[in-house]
Amino acid sequence: MAMKLKDFVSEARSQIEEIKPDDVDRLRSEKPDLLILDVREPGEYEAGHLRDALNVPRGVLEPAADPDYKKPNPTLSTAYERPVIAYCATGGRSALAVKTLNEMGFSEVYNLGGGYENWEAEDRETVTD
Repeated sequence: MAMKLKDFVSEARSQIEEIKPDDVDRLRSEKPDLLILDVREPGEYEAGHLRDALNVPRGVLEPAADPDYKKPNPTLSTAYERPVIAYCATGGRSALAVKTLNEMGFSEVYNLGGGYENWEAEDRETVTD
């Protein structure tokens, strides 16, 4: 049977670690080299995002994270040993991103469960650039 998007997301979620907004605050204080990764599209990011988040849309994640690619993202492609929290709007795209980053060899990657919508629903700090 062919897989649908929900199947890919469900499979990814079964293989990754999801965290809650309180965990983001804790990790920010415990791990000064923490990278917050927003995998939404640029328009979504510009409308509001977590403080200090790096925007790398899910569709370009692999080349951006691969240091052997001709034009990798200089921050992401050197973050293999840094803790990373990925998020998207609701947690699906970021679940896929976390699974991918794990497979690429990133050492400590988390998915923000519920994504940006959950973050906002808890009235957490957001910024625009």
